[in-house]
Amino acid sequence: MVGARGTGRAGAAAEGARPRKRPQEPEPESEPEEPSLLCARAPGLGDGSDSGLSDSEESVYSGLEDSGSDSSEDSTEEQDGANGGEGHGRTEKMAGQQAAGTPSPPRGQDEYAEDSSDEEDVRNTVGNVPLQWYDDFPHVGYDLDGRRIYKPVRTRDELDQFLDKMDDPDYWRTVQDRMTGHDLRLTDEQVALVQRLQRGQFGDASFDPYEPAVDFFSGDLMIHPVTNRPADKRSFIPSLVEKEKVSRMVHAIKMGWIQPRRPRDTTPSFYDLWAQEDPNAVLGRHKMHVPAPKLALPGHAESYNPPPEYLPSEEESLAWEQQEPSERKLNFLPRKFPSLRAVPAYGRFIHERFERCLDLYLCPRQRKMRVNVDPEDLIPKLPRPRDLQPFPTCQALVYRGHSDLVRCLSVSPGGQWLASGSDDGSVRLWEVATARCMRTVPVGGVVKSVSWNPNPTICLVAVAVEDAVLLLNPALGDRLVVGSTDQLLGTFTPPEEPALQPARWLEASEEERQGGLRLRICHGKPVTQVTWHGRGDYMAVVLATQGHTQVLIHQLSRRRSQSPFRRSHGQVQRVAFHPVRPFLLVASQRSVRLYHLLRQELTKKLMPNCKWVSSMAVHPAGDNLICGSYDSKLVWFDLDLSTRPYRVLRHHKKALRAVAFHPRYPLFASGSDDGSVIVCHGMVYNDLLQNPLLVPVKVLRGHTLTRDLGVLDVAFHPTQPWVFSSGADGTVRLFS
Repeated sequence: MVGARGTGRAGAAAEGARPRKRPQEPEPESEPEEPSLLCARAPGLGDGSDSGLSDSEESVYSGLEDSGSDSSEDSTEEQDGANGGEGHGRTEKMAGQQAAGTPSPPRGQDEYAEDSSDEEDVRNTVGNVPLQWYDDFPHVGYDLDGRRIYKPVRTRDELDQFLDKMDDPDYWRTVQDRMTGHDLRLTDEQVALVQRLQRGQFGDASFDPYEPAVDFFSGDLMIHPVTNRPADKRSFIPSLVEKEKVSRMVHAIKMGWIQPRRPRDTTPSFYDLWAQEDPNAVLGRHKMHVPAPKLALPGHAESYNPPPEYLPSEEESLAWEQQEPSERKLNFLPRKFPSLRAVPAYGRFIHERFERCLDLYLCPRQRKMRVNVDPEDLIPKLPRPRDLQPFPTCQALVYRGHSDLVRCLSVSPGGQWLASGSDDGSVRLWEVATARCMRTVPVGGVVKSVSWNPNPTICLVAVAVEDAVLLLNPALGDRLVVGSTDQLLGTFTPPEEPALQPARWLEASEEERQGGLRLRICHGKPVTQVTWHGRGDYMAVVLATQGHTQVLIHQLSRRRSQSPFRRSHGQVQRVAFHPVRPFLLVASQRSVRLYHLLRQELTKKLMPNCKWVSSMAVHPAGDNLICGSYDSKLVWFDLDLSTRPYRVLRHHKKALRAVAFHPRYPLFASGSDDGSVIVCHGMVYNDLLQNPLLVPVKVLRGHTLTRDLGVLDVAFHPTQPWVFSSGADGTVRLFS
């Protein structure tokens, strides 16, 4: 098609150059039904020029836009000038045909709409090039002259398309040609073809899929073969591969690996499902037959007219209705009716029949395995408390002197002295053996925490009062230790350029030094806890504030303070130093985080599964941890085992206020608001395959509840199996 059109244009140019004029011949009368459009426009296709129409106008007429290049305009002007006379002749011929009565095509009709040839649409000359390449371009290809073939202009919006859809009754049969972009209207034959394909039928309507098939080759033996080629030579020579296969099969038959096929037995075979079971097995089916339970015979209670003693009273009826269905002796209440006709239908009839059916076909297949278990065997085998001695068993001394509740206490490293802090604004120093108050230091505020320096060569007590930490020298015990402590504090020389610190270190005045005060560390927020490192040079402080400055670490020798954290993970409740490794344990309300101080990173996060953690203590070996909570739980963690609790103890009835480990004995204690101190045996084995042994051994009572508070703090003696407890009743008690 494309070649024919291009050839026609070339021929028109050559013919326009010759001065010969084509004579006008009348149209033969044998074809009056041919449309006048093809008759009138066919010379234009062959000549390549029209009367007064340029190539761009021709493209617009055919539904395509032209690029409007200068070369096309120049060629159009030359063709118009050369073929003007011939165009005039064609005009006269067309006018004559219209006068003769030949119908003329309308102006807006497509010139190829009535094309009856078998050729494809000549407007798309791009061939088999994928049209997706031209999605972003206004044209769909190029013609033989190198001009662009533009896509049809589509400026109609969705509203116009909807109106056309409503006005055009043939809109449902209109499709778009992907090659040219034009809308095509399907004929009735094409619509019928699409419908047949949608129904899964063949495209050809005359095709019969059920016609009898004709075999090209029959299965009958033919007299004359299809090929008369002589047999190959290899068909007469024995195959070595087949010889090897046959030898293998013969060897397998000799060894008994291949058994000859036996004729099938047509008699039906029945299988016993329980024949293969071990007769000595506990679940042997042939030994498990249990007869169905027999129904009890009806008695007087089931009668419609029972005796009066079987009829329940109103109180018995009310009590029967309030009982659980499983606890009732009878499933019904006996009632009295005047006659058998007045008896209504039984409401539980279907339910009881269903249960009876279950008994009939389930009970023979069920066997009760009666297990005779001694209730004492269900109790875990724990050692007797007498085998776990020594541990505190009774109250030995009561330290009286505070006028308000005693919040905290601490024992000296030697175990000779005891420090206690109270809400009465004083810190009292006691002699452990005699319960005598050796010294009273007024601090002018509520004492939140007291901690004795664990280093035996330093005699210092850290006291948390309001927003400051006071370092007191109690001046008890060895005078050399007391003097060396003051000498150690006096050797500090402040730097020339003091660095910016989160806390201020202040020296005590002469009057305060007489009272035992040596240093004052001032913070901007209230202090809730103070604790020492095992070596006695560092101490950690918890502040009642929000943000990353809740925990501060102070160094005594350099008088330096620092904030180890950059961000906060909740309200901090307690902190503790690891006794062996450079770890810092920080307990918030819902979790316990273990930080490595040298690497400055989070090592482990423990989840106690408690609502609010109140206290924390670390085992002297450093591998275990206990936490107390306000929801009366004591949680034991094995740091080498998991981040989840190893054991949760719920021995107390109220909130736990304090927990503590004994530094030498396998003991730990917990104090609660119920006024009791529970001492437990907690043995930690060096063998990693053996879990810790946790056994509660003693409940110690002695404190009276005051303001709904009981025991507020507990502490063990460093060398003896004794435990100290401070309560809301203003006393400190020693249990030994």
